[in-house]
Formats: sequence, C-alpha cells, structure tokens
Amino acid sequence: MVNTPKKYNDLLNTARELFWKHGFKRVSVEEICIKAGVSKMTYYKYFPNKTELAKTIFHNVTKEAENTLREILRSDLKPMEKVKKMMLLKLERSNNISPEFLQDFYMSGEPELKAYVETRSKEAWEALKEDFKEAQQQGVFRKDLNTEFLIRVQYKLSELVNDKTITDLFESRQEMIMAFANLIVYGIVQHEE
Repeated sequence: MVNTPKKYNDLLNTARELFWKHGFKRVSVEEICIKAGVSKMTYYKYFPNKTELAKTIFHNVTKEAENTLREILRSDLKPMEKVKKMMLLKLERSNNISPEFLQDFYMSGEPELKAYVETRSKEAWEALKEDFKEAQQQGVFRKDLNTEFLIRVQYKLSELVNDKTITDLFESRQEMIMAFANLIVYGIVQHEE
C-alpha cells in the first residue's frame, strides 16, 4: 500500500465531509484548506482544481464500496445475511449525504464532474458483474435472476434519487434508498425483519 502524505489525506477527508454536507458547488477551495489546516499552495500541489479533488474522492468512495461489497459476497455468511449486510452497506453509505451533494454529483451543472460520476458508476457496476454471477452460482441470488438486468436497474436508481416527485414521498433520502433496496430484494411480499 502506498503511504500518502498526511496533508493530502486531510484535504480528501475534509473535502469529503464538506461535500457530503453542503454539496460540491457551495464549498470553496479556501474553505477546504482552512478546515483541513492546509495552505492553498499545498492544495494546488495535489489538485489542479476542485473538480479533480471531487473526482478523486468519488473514485475512492466507489472503490471502497466495491471492495466491501465484494467481501460481503465472498464471505461465509448465509445468503440472506449477505443481502442484509449489502442493504446495511447501502444505508451506511447514504448517511450524512445532503440533497445538495446528490444534486451536485449526480445531476451537476458541472459537465466534467457529472460525466466522471456517470463513467465511474458504470465502471463500478461492471467491475461487480462477475462477483454477482459468482454469488448467483453460490446461491446468494436466484438462478433465474438476470444479473445484467439487476446491475442496470441499480445504476438507473441513482437517477431516481433526484426525482422530486419521488423524493417528496419520503421524509429522508436514506428512507427512500432503503425503500428501493427493500423493493429490489423482497419485491412487494411481506418479509421478516
């Protein structure tokens, strides 16, 4: 593992916290630097602009989620326990994310950031395709499940997160995300908690 400089990590962690809370547009480079205790000169040593910083954060977060999901799928847990852990992962990943973050990252007026998020999201799902097929062979998913369809639906759900007619049906985005996850996992039948 590569040993990264503390100031670099401080910038990433601080920006992630601020982006999750306020979105991309409302956070300035100066605000990130002040909160991280890092000079602007140091900031620009690592990142040419705020968009590149946001892309790095998004890459790291999606890579971490991929690895965690892969670990869950390959664990010795029973299939339903794996699915429950996957749903909890989804919930944990959505905690502390503001509507501004979702709007800025997924529906951004910043074309370069929006394009990167779309591309990286597709790459993440593609990377998991073989893991989903392996999980299907191990009995985690139904044998008749079209895993390609599941991946495409999951990808499209991220677009619905910003549909106001849908978000208005829930008190929080986390509640909405869990409703989507429950719908995919359990359908419309009653299930045990």
